[in-house]
Amino acid sequence: MRTLTLVVTEALAGRDIKSLLQREMRISESLTRRLKLRETGIMLNGRRAFTTARVQTGDVLTAEIGDAPDAPRPKPMPAALPVLYEDEDILILNKPAGLAVHQSTRDPEELTLENALAAYLPPEDFPHPVSRLDRGTTGVITFAKNGYMHELLRQQLHTADFYREYRGIACGNVESGSGSISSPIGLAENSTYKRAVRADGAPSLTEYEVLARKNGFTLLRLIPHTGRTHQLRVHMASLGHPLAGDWLYGERHPHIERPALHSHLLHLKHPLTGAVLDITAPLPEDMANLLQE
Repeated sequence: MRTLTLVVTEALAGRDIKSLLQREMRISESLTRRLKLRETGIMLNGRRAFTTARVQTGDVLTAEIGDAPDAPRPKPMPAALPVLYEDEDILILNKPAGLAVHQSTRDPEELTLENALAAYLPPEDFPHPVSRLDRGTTGVITFAKNGYMHELLRQQLHTADFYREYRGIACGNVESGSGSISSPIGLAENSTYKRAVRADGAPSLTEYEVLARKNGFTLLRLIPHTGRTHQLRVHMASLGHPLAGDWLYGERHPHIERPALHSHLLHLKHPLTGAVLDITAPLPEDMANLLQE
């Protein structure tokens, strides 16, 4: 079980355990309540402790931040996983195309990243996707190994401490070298899946920059400042330049069977260690081929 340890300094002496858990160890109120129910969830000097207890200099406080052993897990399905980074709490992968992130209720036998990670990770770890990528989107994707780290990473989304860049290949020549798209996004009429730009939609912001123009395509650097479903695909289509191969918001393409979208870069400040991680994944072959002579 993943455990955090805090040695009480003179400056922390006299405080109660609850304040140390929530302010120093950044454990949420809900997780604190769950830990109180575990036999070894909260320990002071090796003994089970109440959150109202006050600590002294030199005391050792531990908290189990791993998921409960009886938490339901996705069905393990072994598969090759391109790991870009891994530590006790975080796993970053280079997602291949055609693989969904979440386990499917419609087809429980379908391989997903969650199923593959259930086979890859030891029993005490649990795969929590911090953000999702569409089935067809490739590239960098981050998973937390426990709910505690998942919450810390989710708090960093769309900040300088969790910065992401995508690469997209749009149809046609995008004339402006750079710009931003702030069109609101909501559900398309008569659809529970497709999105559209609409006045009553959720605020959405995408930055873009042209990196290259070739073969009737434009290679773009795309930065989502909000996390709406299909945001980058909808915003590029709204400019009249849908992503190549995007059958939902543009047209199918004979040389790529998915929307030409790739999660290229992640700049992450580790919530626990403070280490700065810069992770990249190269442009996949099917997208690179669109730009070849």
